[in-house]
Amino acid sequence: MIDYSFSYGDLEYFLLILMRVASFIAVAPVFGTQGVPPNRVKLSIALFLSILLYGMVPMVPLQYETVLGYAIIVLKEVAVGLFLGLSAQIVTTITAFAGNLVDMQVGLSMVSLFDPVSRNQVTVSGVLYQYTLLGMMLVSGMYRFILSALTDSFTLIPVNGAVFHTDALLASVMTYFRNYIVIGFRICLPVFIVTFVINIVLGVLAKASPQMNMFAVGIQIKMLVGLGVMYLTCIMLGNASNFVFRYMREMLIDFTRSMAP
Repeated sequence: MIDYSFSYGDLEYFLLILMRVASFIAVAPVFGTQGVPPNRVKLSIALFLSILLYGMVPMVPLQYETVLGYAIIVLKEVAVGLFLGLSAQIVTTITAFAGNLVDMQVGLSMVSLFDPVSRNQVTVSGVLYQYTLLGMMLVSGMYRFILSALTDSFTLIPVNGAVFHTDALLASVMTYFRNYIVIGFRICLPVFIVTFVINIVLGVLAKASPQMNMFAVGIQIKMLVGLGVMYLTCIMLGNASNFVFRYMREMLIDFTRSMAP
């Protein structure tokens, strides 16, 4: 016989699950993109996932006495969801860094546009790399790994069982900033090398023929060659996306371990 009873304690436990899932969906890549999907869709996804997870998450007795105690538990669950979502979201900023480096080399650093997704002024190459990474994330099924990481977090970090190890969190963030520059530079390395060689050639020509305006000529050459190299190296973006996704998995695992009891 199926028991359909749903007590007040079950409602409290369900709301805690909803808080972690909703905070995760609000900032996670693909799901937490600002404006796409709309907020009501995000809330619907969070509510649907919470209903599914309610029957899967092991029930742990909640120990609190006052409303303030329950509010503290809610804040802990929100913090867990935000940390897990941000651990995946901050990795996607590597593409913006690589795009800024490319635009700086080809002479498009002064050209910016308003991105309706991030609601910030971004460079042209940064938007190109960002949407390429999001497309690869949908095609490769990386979003399913992100959802599975959220599901597994309830086993590794039970409800009201999060213990924030600040030293481990700080170590994970420092590792991210170290790899942030390395990965971003690897993505834009072909354009950087070609434009660096062009700068050397233009410098030699400026010394050999001072009467030529190398500044005006160099801007056009660097832009045409840089865009051509970007077009020819588009096939490499798949491997670059795999590298970013592998690092995203490591970040999710590190942040989960740093909050596990």
